[in-house]
Amino acid sequence: MSFWGKLSIALMGENEHESDKVMDTKALAILDEEVRDATDTLKRVKSDLSDTVKKFAVCKEKVSEFEKNISEYEGYVEQALGKNNEALALDVAEKIAEMENRLSTEQDSAKYFGRSVDELRVAIKQAEQNLRRLKQQVDTVKASETVFRAQAAVAFNGDGDDTRLRTAMDSLARIHQKQAEKSAKITAADEVAQISQDDALKARLAAAGIVASGSRAQDVLARIKSKVSG
Repeated sequence: MSFWGKLSIALMGENEHESDKVMDTKALAILDEEVRDATDTLKRVKSDLSDTVKKFAVCKEKVSEFEKNISEYEGYVEQALGKNNEALALDVAEKIAEMENRLSTEQDSAKYFGRSVDELRVAIKQAEQNLRRLKQQVDTVKASETVFRAQAAVAFNGDGDDTRLRTAMDSLARIHQKQAEKSAKITAADEVAQISQDDALKARLAAAGIVASGSRAQDVLARIKSKVSG
């Protein structure tokens, strides 16, 4: 049964105002069935092709065998005639005639199976292309349907979900801000502590006479006085 025939039966008995959603669902189900049926049919045709190829090969082998035997027996006829044995030559000729009849039958069968193989291969190639396109179309429709359902779900939830999302994002931003402020305070305290430690260490070094103490201005004044005195 055709796709449209199945669809008509599926919709039969439904209210004429049936929603598009229900119709689309049934159409997709029927398309899936069509894909399965086409796949099964393609498998059967491929199996038929395999059997036909085998039969074609057998016929060709028989044709080759008959042609070889006929050629061989024709040689026997020539030898019998060469020995003036007309009766033997006639018997062999009758055998040749029988083989030629069988050869003709096998040649006809070989031609038939050969044509069948070619036609089946063309049909399979076309069927595979059609099936591939059908599957792609079905997959595309299903993917679109999934997107539509997701969009519909978001739209159905409305502004409530948007408000909750914004509230959550605002809370997250506040948490990040507080963490940043706390981190800055800790860093500043560490720097102050480090400076205090450095000053204390320099004072100890100056007291021990290891480093110079006093201000930089005193050092400059002492250097100038030394030059003047010199």
